[in-house]
Amino acid sequence: MPIDQPFSIQRTRMLNTINRMGKGLSAIGLDPFRLKTDSIIKKAKKNAGYSQRIPDNIIIGMNKLVDSINQEARPNPFGKLAVKTLFERTLTQRLLIDQFIKQNPDVVQDDIKEPIFIIGMPRTGTTILHALMHEDPQNRSPLAWECLLPYPAPTPDNFKNNTQLHTVQKEFGQLFKLVPDFKKKHHMEADSPQECLGINAFDFNSFQTAAQLYIPSYMNWFLNASDQLGTMQFHKRFLQFLQSGGVKGERWLLKSPVHLMRLKEIFEVYPDAKIIMTHRTPTKVVPSAASLVSSVRSLYSDHEDPLRTGKEMSEIWSQYFNLFLEARRKLDKEEQIIDLKFEDFVGNQLEVVKKIYQRFNWKLSDEAQQNMEMFLARNPKDKYGAHQYTLEDFGLNDSDINEQFKDYNSFLNTL
Repeated sequence: MPIDQPFSIQRTRMLNTINRMGKGLSAIGLDPFRLKTDSIIKKAKKNAGYSQRIPDNIIIGMNKLVDSINQEARPNPFGKLAVKTLFERTLTQRLLIDQFIKQNPDVVQDDIKEPIFIIGMPRTGTTILHALMHEDPQNRSPLAWECLLPYPAPTPDNFKNNTQLHTVQKEFGQLFKLVPDFKKKHHMEADSPQECLGINAFDFNSFQTAAQLYIPSYMNWFLNASDQLGTMQFHKRFLQFLQSGGVKGERWLLKSPVHLMRLKEIFEVYPDAKIIMTHRTPTKVVPSAASLVSSVRSLYSDHEDPLRTGKEMSEIWSQYFNLFLEARRKLDKEEQIIDLKFEDFVGNQLEVVKKIYQRFNWKLSDEAQQNMEMFLARNPKDKYGAHQYTLEDFGLNDSDINEQFKDYNSFLNTL
């Protein structure tokens, strides 16, 4: 795919040099960045000082992921290096957390009360809503650095000044220097609230890598065969681990569009959870999601196909939403769910937040409201640039999208 298309990430000379060097090594039979499950496990166990057997579900998920990347994703050298490094770190951190919990079993007896899950489809305002509600001191969000280097759990004394945070800040700085366009396309800060994708990645049962590379066989396993309940049970242990250091709020504030597919599992693990569901017409959502994914994938592979990605995003999110609708009908948890329209949120973000608080009988303090107002003033719409795209960019049209999302459109008409 030409890198000058509007939804692709522009590459610097340094990044192109890395890819040329990697391809040169491959030409003479060397592939130092190739993913191998055994070598990832070996390195992670050494780094964590872990001598026990790794749980089968982690090995299964990692094998599925590594095989799919090696056989289908066609990553470039930078992509291989990036995911290899990430997987080694992710498994190391998971093993450290598991060891800590085994040595401190009381950690998992700590309550997680009334967690909030923002689970609207991608590009429906979930990110800005998450960031806005994070401004309330009563809401505790997992931060980006905590989902990359969570061990050891932060304490009130070092929460905003610790080695893990500084390491991730430095790495983000290096990434943005290597790929300046990435900050515009997918802005993030080390201390920003993070999605649950990063938490579920510690179980190797996450959508996260699919946003970087085309891995259809892994995504098929992820939807149809992976242990979603087990992953949500680890999700709870992870939150218990994070708060074991003493950094707590009144409630956890969490977010992931992929939670659409695991509503049943959320309520099984967190019976008193509160669900915030954001809505937007699929003909707007699908090309926006495809634009983001295609953009990110263009960094990790030289073979990103936006037409393929458009079709994939349409199929995936229609499947996830159908699962959500089915589970919602069966669970009868309507008192714990609020539906919000994207247009209403864009029109007046703070009023929508007040509506959420009123629905769930939470107090919106003067401090929280002032924090939210200042956040909105600091972060106007399209602060980092607007994305320009159309359905046609991804081989899609209104009628096909509406047909694929007909059940969702019927649901939208009831709101």
